[in-house]
Amino acid sequence: MELHALQAYWWLLISVLGAILVFMLFVQGGQTMLFERKRFEGQLDAEIGSIGVKWELTFTTLVVFGGAFFASFPLFYSTSFGGAYWLWMLILFSFVLQAVSYEYRRKPGNLFGRRTYDLFLFINGSVGCILLGVAVGTLFFGGEFTVVKGNIVDSAAPVISRWTSTHGLEAIANWRNLLLGVMVLMLARTLASLYFLNNVRQNDAFDAINRRRVLVNGAVFVVLFLAFAAVLLTASGLEVQPENGTVEGSHSFVEVPYKYFVNLVDMWWVAVMFLVGVVGVLAGIAMGAFMPRLAHKGIWPAGVGVILVVLSLFFIAGYNNTAYYRSLLDPASSLTIYNSSSSQFTLEVMSWVSLIIPFVLAYIVAVWRKMNRPAR
Repeated sequence: MELHALQAYWWLLISVLGAILVFMLFVQGGQTMLFERKRFEGQLDAEIGSIGVKWELTFTTLVVFGGAFFASFPLFYSTSFGGAYWLWMLILFSFVLQAVSYEYRRKPGNLFGRRTYDLFLFINGSVGCILLGVAVGTLFFGGEFTVVKGNIVDSAAPVISRWTSTHGLEAIANWRNLLLGVMVLMLARTLASLYFLNNVRQNDAFDAINRRRVLVNGAVFVVLFLAFAAVLLTASGLEVQPENGTVEGSHSFVEVPYKYFVNLVDMWWVAVMFLVGVVGVLAGIAMGAFMPRLAHKGIWPAGVGVILVVLSLFFIAGYNNTAYYRSLLDPASSLTIYNSSSSQFTLEVMSWVSLIIPFVLAYIVAVWRKMNRPAR
């Protein structure tokens, strides 16, 4: 395969992992509901038992997502993970709280008590979702960094990517990133409610609680999604302008108004995917909130819809000669899938390794089904 084809292929894999991760955040969404007023005895244990067996899949997907970025687009990894480290450290810390909580909350004689660990799970569910949304928001709205590859020969400070002194905290203060973060949180809560309807068979009261959750959280999510879509599709973006006829060589950038909307128009198949995904999410919400007989099946159209929408967002962020990581300090430092990827040899070797992904997915499906049996 040519280098540009390998770069596009690995952006596709990154997009798939990101889409799966967003869907799996229903675990975090369920954790944000632990302190709601319960309507019947045993509801808390039923909810924890339902999502508690899935949390490792979410964490593993996050780790694989970061590892795939490191292997295929190392310049992004060093720029974002290495530069905006306060943002990523907060995300990592929230997931560490989750791992510790599921390990120790039920052990007899623990020092802090079960409710303390439930609080840790709530923090991971709320803060983790919002900060992950903020991190993804920087793919569209940029970050305050510069990239000077010549610094690698500087023995005093061989750092290619340099960030502002806030090291990612400024991204949390960006209202557009926060809009995406809160939207991700409400989506996770909606998916969690749909998942409880599908996975936990308690009684009619429990189903009624979750149908109401789907309605409230789903309505808030739809409003936030419409606001985010309006902000994104009217935002400008940077487009690669090849100087030697190929995007793999040296190039400059030009700012294009409505860049992400233009990408949807140019890549009509992405626009179709986006619209089908939106319809799927809305159908899942409608089934969960208004159709008692079909409420337990709402997670499937919603889940497929979420994956399609997130795939579409990653595609318009990285394809069509778009800078997927815009530098707000120096546009020339912006990253594309062409100037931030590994070498052709590395991408070729990893592409052979990626052929085992279908077998890994089959294993996950088998484990998922086995985990579901005790929860029913």
